[in-house]
Amino acid sequence: MARLVLKFGGTSVADPDRIKNVAAKVKREVEQGHECCVVVSAMAGETNRLVDFCRRIDPMHDQREYDVVVATGEQVTIGLAAMALQAIGVPSRSYCGWQVPILTNEAFGKARIERIDGQSLLGEMATGVVPVVAGFQGLGPGSRVATLGRGGSDTSAVALAAALGADRCDIYTDVDGVYTADPRIVKTARKLDRITYEEMLELASLGAKVLQTRSVELAMNHRVRVQVLSSFDRALGSELPGTLVVDEEEIVEKHIVSGVTYAPDEAKVTLRQVADRPGVAASIFGALADAGINVDMIVQNVSTDAKSTDMTFTIPRGDLPRAMPVLEGLKKEIGHTAIVPDQNVTKVSVVGVGMRSHAGVARTMFKALADKNINVEVISTSEIKISVLIAAEYTELAVRALHTAFDLDAA
Repeated sequence: MARLVLKFGGTSVADPDRIKNVAAKVKREVEQGHECCVVVSAMAGETNRLVDFCRRIDPMHDQREYDVVVATGEQVTIGLAAMALQAIGVPSRSYCGWQVPILTNEAFGKARIERIDGQSLLGEMATGVVPVVAGFQGLGPGSRVATLGRGGSDTSAVALAAALGADRCDIYTDVDGVYTADPRIVKTARKLDRITYEEMLELASLGAKVLQTRSVELAMNHRVRVQVLSSFDRALGSELPGTLVVDEEEIVEKHIVSGVTYAPDEAKVTLRQVADRPGVAASIFGALADAGINVDMIVQNVSTDAKSTDMTFTIPRGDLPRAMPVLEGLKKEIGHTAIVPDQNVTKVSVVGVGMRSHAGVARTMFKALADKNINVEVISTSEIKISVLIAAEYTELAVRALHTAFDLDAA
C-alpha cells in the first residue's frame, strides 16, 4: 500500500463528465489499497474568466481581493469532485486551502507556501476518507485567502505530498508524460520514462509547460517523486505509465541531452552606448528588479573607446511595457543613447545532465543551427543547459534540427 497525492489539472476537470472520470480513477487507486489525497485545479478557462472580471472592475485592483475572487474556481471543483467520489461509494470531503491549512507568505497573487499542517488530512486518510484539496490557494497573513500564481496547483500538490510523507505525487494532465521536445512541433519526439529533478527544473524554467517551475523546485528540495501522466489514458499512476521525475541516482543511463525546449514569450532589449563604468549594470538590473521584472540572458559588448558600450538582455515579453519607462528613467544616470526592444525572438535550449561529462555539446548545437542558416543573437549556459536567442521565425526549424543533431528522434 502506498500513500499518493493525485493532482488533476483544469482540462482533467473541465466539465462534470471529466470530473466523474477523475473520480473513477481515484476509486481504482483506493481499491488497490492506496491512501489517496486529491488536489484539483479550477475547470479549464475558469481562472481566466475570473481574472478578466477583476481587470474589468479595476485594472489596478487590490491583490488581496483579486485572490478572493480567483480562488473560487477551485472551490467549485473540490465540491463537485467530492460529490462525484461519494456518488460511486468513495468517502470523500473537500478542503479549501485555508481549511488544511496551507500557510503562505504575504505576496498575494504569487504567494509562496511556508508551512502545511497535514494532520487533519492524515487523520481523514487513515479512516479511508479521500480529501479533495483546492490547488492554487492557501492562507496568508491576516487570515486572508492567498493564491500561488498561475500553475500553482502543481505546487500545492507537491507541497502536500511532502507534508503528508507521500510515496509519490502523480500529476494528471492532458499529456502522457515529458517528451524530448514538443510533439506538436517534432513528430519524432519520444516520451521519457524518467528525468532528473535538475533537468525537469531547467526544462520548466526554459519554456516546457508540463510542470510549473516552483513545483519542481519543491520536489527536488524535499525529494518528492513526481510522475506526469495523462488523465485521458485508462492506465493509473500506480501502474507507472508516465514520466517519473526523480533523483539523478535513480537513472542508470544518462543521455548527453534529454530534451530540447523553447520559450516564445521573450523580449530582447538593447541599451545603446551605456556608460562603461562600475555600477552601471547594478543600476540597470536593480531598477528592473525593484519593478518586479526578471532578467534572463545578459550580454555586454566590449568597449571600443573605454567610455561606452552596448548592453543586451532578455525579459518576459509581457513585462516589456513596464520595463521601458523604468529604463527611460535611468537615462540621466547611465547615459544610454537609445533603447532598442525586439519582441520577435525565441529562446531555444538543450538540456541534459550528460553535459557534465561530455565535451562538444556547444559545437554540435551551433553547427546544427549554422547548417540551417540560423543566426544566434545571445547565448547563455549552465552546467546542464545551453540556451540561444534566435529570430522567432526560425523556432520550429531550430527545435527540429537540434532534436535530430542530439540523436533524440524516435526510431
